[in-house]
Amino acid sequence: MGKNLDNSSETANGKKPGRGNQTLAKHVREVLLMLGGEAHRALVIEQVARTLGHDVRQIPEELQTALIHTFEENWRDERRRAAYGFHLPFGEGSHRWGCREAALVH
Repeated sequence: MGKNLDNSSETANGKKPGRGNQTLAKHVREVLLMLGGEAHRALVIEQVARTLGHDVRQIPEELQTALIHTFEENWRDERRRAAYGFHLPFGEGSHRWGCREAALVH
């Protein structure tokens, strides 16, 4: 497997998220559902990194930042939050991420 971050440069510029952002969001969603719908973001990052072929003992900081940014960006946008089912079970500022299974990714 490639060690690609799957992150678009558009997200760094504040523009509409690209396919890379959607791909990362799908990875986050899959991992959260695999973990029962909720998990600490560190565990989610570790599992996504493993899926992408990274050594989880040395996860690139860029990947960690991209995953956190992707979750937060999708959680803050009402339409995308509904599509991915992302939520923060313990509220804003929490590092525990959640995903509702009923949401469908297009």
